[in-house]
Amino acid sequence: MNKNRLLILTETADHYLKLLLKSNLDNIDFVPASNIDRALTAAKDCNIILGNPEMISRIINSVETVEWVQSSFAGNESLCHSSFRRDYILTGIKDIFGPLMSEHVFTYILAIERNIFGTMNNQKNKIWKEISYRSLRDLHFGVCGYGSIGKHIASTAKYFGMKVSVFKRTKIKDHSVDFIYSGPDEFKEFLAPLDYLVIVLPKTERTTGIINSETLSFMKSDSVIINVGRGNAIIEKDLEEALEKNRIKGAVLDVFNKEPLPQDSKFWLMPDVYITPHISAYSFPEDIIKIFADNYKRFCNKEPLKYLINFERGY
Repeated sequence: MNKNRLLILTETADHYLKLLLKSNLDNIDFVPASNIDRALTAAKDCNIILGNPEMISRIINSVETVEWVQSSFAGNESLCHSSFRRDYILTGIKDIFGPLMSEHVFTYILAIERNIFGTMNNQKNKIWKEISYRSLRDLHFGVCGYGSIGKHIASTAKYFGMKVSVFKRTKIKDHSVDFIYSGPDEFKEFLAPLDYLVIVLPKTERTTGIINSETLSFMKSDSVIINVGRGNAIIEKDLEEALEKNRIKGAVLDVFNKEPLPQDSKFWLMPDVYITPHISAYSFPEDIIKIFADNYKRFCNKEPLKYLINFERGY
């Protein structure tokens, strides 16, 4: 049996290596690389790659021996571009980012509804004053993109007693939520009653610009958009205009069309806009290694791997 050779391509490759050495995986050599130059020289004869898909995309066409790539990110569009080879198995990450993104989303929802920002300002100015707030109970919560992450966020909303609608590409039945919408003809009906819209979409041609001047006009003036998916889902100029004209109340934005967010973006100084630098869900190596180790055993036993990525769909 030929020995497997794993290229670990990520900025924290040494940390991944330490964890892998403790995983007791059989018949495998580890080749860590924390930059592209190192990877290009180290990838020879590697049949497996683990790591950052954006970094992997820069070498994938030159690694002729690759059979399987295990991505460490939820988004893998960088490897699914038609200019890149597709003669290998690509697997992603699921079931670990949902809790992290739920924490992020509800950190901001609770801060907004409980008026934490106003309360902190009063504390800074030594003002003792009650500030009114709303309970999350019965607020209308929408999830656009209902994969494993969207399902976890929706379940968190239900825990708080919120009314939950979901929008999905294909029609499904799911009794754990209140309303399910699918297809462009139902998008307006989905958006219209929402107090909060959470976008958890992958980056594809179909999802690009789904939030635009027209769809923003469907929303209530006191609604808030939260984007933890991909920046391409929102036409940013249209969102800026909607916020400036008070067509919607606010936005919590973790992802953008261009990252880092340019200094001249209006979002930086807009009231009721909260910006985070693409941190809603980290890829913690300890979690990634557990998934890799399980898939590696499947790979060796010639069993189907978990979390296969469809190159055409991008997820």
